[in-house]
Amino acid sequence: MKEFWSKKILDIIPYTPGEQPRERLFIKLNTNECPYPPSPRVIEAIREAAGDSLRLYPDPECTQLRAAIAGREGLDVSQVFCGNGSDEILAFAFQAFFDEDREVVFPKITYSFYPVYTDFFGLKRREIPMNPDFSDPVDLLCGKNGGVVLANPNAPTGISVGLDTVERLLKANPDVVVIVDEAYIDFGADSAVGLIARYPNLLVVQTASKSRALAGLRVGWAMGNENLIAAMRCVRDSINSYTVDRLAQAGAAAAIEDEDYFQSIRRRVINTRVWTENALKGKGFTVLPSQTNFVFASHPGYSGRALLDGLRERGILVRWWGKPEIRDWLRISIGTQEEMEALVKALDELI
Repeated sequence: MKEFWSKKILDIIPYTPGEQPRERLFIKLNTNECPYPPSPRVIEAIREAAGDSLRLYPDPECTQLRAAIAGREGLDVSQVFCGNGSDEILAFAFQAFFDEDREVVFPKITYSFYPVYTDFFGLKRREIPMNPDFSDPVDLLCGKNGGVVLANPNAPTGISVGLDTVERLLKANPDVVVIVDEAYIDFGADSAVGLIARYPNLLVVQTASKSRALAGLRVGWAMGNENLIAAMRCVRDSINSYTVDRLAQAGAAAAIEDEDYFQSIRRRVINTRVWTENALKGKGFTVLPSQTNFVFASHPGYSGRALLDGLRERGILVRWWGKPEIRDWLRISIGTQEEMEALVKALDELI
């Protein structure tokens, strides 16, 4: 029953987030969260910000946080835009740069929020089938479109492309915006931030949710030419000027500034991912080459749904999609070493 719903949303199929169980009986390997706590400096910064000033609105420009990001990336503050998680950043970008009469293009197997956004904002889209090895169909993203969205590394496959490929996309699409979604960039791929100075149509989107262990704080940012950032601000200030709260700004800035802690947990996740890949391959799984904090794996003897259900029965949550192309694949987040050993033990029982 959809009484009183607007016509705009009657046929929308919304994004389905990963399960967040209320009971703590599961090992959660289904939502790509960081298995380690945030930097102690984050907690300290949030405590300092949680005072009488909470009665006041936060800084709408996120000045301190943008300065921290700009300083780390070698950008001007005017080239950074912050928002309430990278999902909000992407939503603003789809409104700021894509028009209803031109197709937005992206790979068919990618972050499932992209088609939701095109439907919700009334945009046309063209989803390009993946190559047989699940690599991105880059040639078909070049030209004859109204904008390009590329998750690099891709989700859920975990595969990345090099900067030469990103640059090829930028050169082939000079009159439209190319959004490079780098939610997982810190786990082995090369960021396109260094290309911003040469390509005014490049928007790079990142998040504090993964490598900085702040999924619960909801902070994301975009980096690009000042003109693109101005367009993002126009959208934001037409909807809600105060998108990042005071505590989130303080905590995220502290996380950006604590480079040593960031590098330490990033390395731990990468090392555990490599161990997990080898363990799964040793049990007959096919594992795609990942540069993320998850692996994408399938087993020739078992359906993806059977493995999903079997792991859940054993107290482990992973992510599965029923799409024909990937219905026998599981996306498995990288947890602690102990959690991944528990996963392998559970798989021993299953297979």
